[in-house]
Amino acid sequence: MNVNYDFAGKVALVTGAGMGMGYATAKAFAAAGARVVVSDVSAELAEKVAAELVEGGTEAIAVTCDVANDDAVAALVAKTVETWGQLDFAYNNAGVQPTPAEMADQTVAEFDRVTDINQRGVWSCMRHELAQMRKQGHGAIVNCSSVGGLIGGKALGIYYGSKHAVLGLTKSAAMDYAAQGIRVNAVCPGTINTPMVAKMLNEQPEAMDEFMKLQVIGRLGEAEEIAQAVLWLCSDGASFVIGTALTVDGGFSIN
Repeated sequence: MNVNYDFAGKVALVTGAGMGMGYATAKAFAAAGARVVVSDVSAELAEKVAAELVEGGTEAIAVTCDVANDDAVAALVAKTVETWGQLDFAYNNAGVQPTPAEMADQTVAEFDRVTDINQRGVWSCMRHELAQMRKQGHGAIVNCSSVGGLIGGKALGIYYGSKHAVLGLTKSAAMDYAAQGIRVNAVCPGTINTPMVAKMLNEQPEAMDEFMKLQVIGRLGEAEEIAQAVLWLCSDGASFVIGTALTVDGGFSIN
């Protein structure tokens, strides 16, 4: 998969960049010539990825950030601008899944944990990213929703609800800022070969068997395939794409 973009001189911020889709996207931005802000709740993972990118010839910094903490998100964006004076692209990828359970058995604590990261975290990231992009008069943001933001699912109501909310935030922000030179879109990954999905495979083999029956393409997606979708949404090739939910799910949602 060798789609080439020229993001030289641009600055890209990726949350949840320590592994999975965030890691793949940080690498893809670097390969396209962007300077990359590698953000993760794990300082160890963020620093490891940033060091890898720097070793490969990319300008990159690591910033530890829990997106559920608005002050930490404000500091993340401030560090980005302090370092490079701008913020051109942001991929708001950080997210978590709850312990699977029917809704009557889910807890307030679990609801709050997932919602704080998946929904409020995306809102918080956008809030600070948009403030900077508004000053610049340009920028592109891609939020990570999910195929679960488009459909319902058993035992994962908290997760699916949070991912539906991401699409509402995306469309609303897109309407607010399109005329100001800022494009806001979302990507909706299906079942992707990431550490989160590997955990599901181990803990919920029956559920994953059902998922795979609906995977029209007959395989899991790869994190690099999501990264390419994100880069396209940030590129000039998507200059007329506003407020969309780009589904990248191997045909799962067409069943």
